[in-house]
Amino acid sequence: MSVITSTEVVERAPKPRSGGRLRAVRRTVVDILLWVLGGLGVVSLAAAIAAHVWGFSIVLFSTGSMSPTIPAGSAALVRLLPAGDFTVGDITTIERPGQLPITHRITSVGPLAGDPSARVVTMRGDANEADDPDPYVITEARLVVASVPGVAQFFNGLRDPRLMGTLTLLAGALATWAFWPRRRPVSQGAADATNGVPLPGERRGEPVSEVAQ
Repeated sequence: MSVITSTEVVERAPKPRSGGRLRAVRRTVVDILLWVLGGLGVVSLAAAIAAHVWGFSIVLFSTGSMSPTIPAGSAALVRLLPAGDFTVGDITTIERPGQLPITHRITSVGPLAGDPSARVVTMRGDANEADDPDPYVITEARLVVASVPGVAQFFNGLRDPRLMGTLTLLAGALATWAFWPRRRPVSQGAADATNGVPLPGERRGEPVSEVAQ
């Protein structure tokens, strides 16, 4: 009975086909997409935690009343704070009942009689020549921490429920495809290479993979 050496097994093993390379490329693309979608998920989760715990959120600017400090089309990171934390010069976003929020710079701050937690503030846009017509009474408001010009349209797009639905479906499909159990067929060439004869490693009780290597 002849014994086939490990060198002969390696030589007789079938060569990798182009299909294997194509599958590897597809797998790499899927992995990259999964990492990107996972990164977006992590960012979304972090934003939700920051908003809930520390009061951070994002304000989009459609007008240029705060130009040149914050031009139209900018996005600003704001933080919700009590009225007593604001001083003259702060850029503040104030909610107005029945109207859109307004973001201007505080020009004066004063107490409100009968309510120690409230403040009366006047504000003006950096591009305006006069204060806003009426003062604002606030118990809390949003302080502008930082702003980035030209990204408001991008954040508006992220709000589109159709985009969020598409990303969710894509992530689910990719995850299902990536982790779906598959069987790897045994190569007929490798099975026939030994003709049913045990390799030296098998006869000594050693792993065959070590002999083939």
